[in-house]
Amino acid sequence: MLLALAVVAVWGTNFVVIKIGLADFPPFLFAALRFACSVLPWIVFIKRPMVRWRWLIWYGVLLGAGQFGLLFYAMRADISPGLASLVVQMQVFFTIGLSVLFFRERVSLLPLVGMLLAVCGLLVIGAHIDATVTITGIVAVVAAGFFWACANVAVKQAALEIPKFDMLGFVVWSSVFAIPPLVLLSLAFEGFDAGLQAVQHAHAGAWAAVLWQAIGNTLFGFAAWSWLLTRYPAAIISPYALLVPLFGMGASALLLGEALPLWKISAAMLVLGGLSIITVYPLLARWRARG
Repeated sequence: MLLALAVVAVWGTNFVVIKIGLADFPPFLFAALRFACSVLPWIVFIKRPMVRWRWLIWYGVLLGAGQFGLLFYAMRADISPGLASLVVQMQVFFTIGLSVLFFRERVSLLPLVGMLLAVCGLLVIGAHIDATVTITGIVAVVAAGFFWACANVAVKQAALEIPKFDMLGFVVWSSVFAIPPLVLLSLAFEGFDAGLQAVQHAHAGAWAAVLWQAIGNTLFGFAAWSWLLTRYPAAIISPYALLVPLFGMGASALLLGEALPLWKISAAMLVLGGLSIITVYPLLARWRARG
């Protein structure tokens, strides 16, 4: 539980960091730089995990071009950080649905009630967020959530074939395959000259955002998240991501002076209450099974 909370705290505050990077870098180039820094120099010291290449390729492409390429593209001008942190949580339901479809995981009634309660909290947030958003932004972020869920399924399938492998190595080596499609997208939609100008004139804060994307968000966040998903049912782990918008709003309040009115506190209580039901229920079920 503590590890899952640490991951979502990093992911939630990361939406503020993304906006800092996007101020200087075009979105696809920013994503490509993020994954390049996730590969080098780490790949020199970290061995490739003994999983099939297909899972490394799928995970890298789905997470890189799929999730973060689309997310950064949307956040550049089509959706605000707070709303993006909310909408991308569609991945929770995509992940659980795909896990039920491919892995025959079962979801009992009480956790579903907890999920419904948490969703009510997200709806409260969505009803009060004052943000400029376009249809393009909503569609792109929903698609990013779907690709995130597909990446979760890919790493879970790899774990079914080889139960124990180095998750940090998996993230580092799969990041290699995120770079080519992102570079191609950058050249196609942003142009070589724009990318070169961005690299030459980016401020220190933008480069710090790139490094944080690589080290904190990717190497720690996704390695730890993937480790959790390979050891626990998706219905238990994925709902923790519903806390990401709360951390995102907290970071905005702390760093950008965003107010925290009563409706935001109420939404937080709904989400935390739902997650409590989702996480406590399976623990109680295990204890009862053990007598």
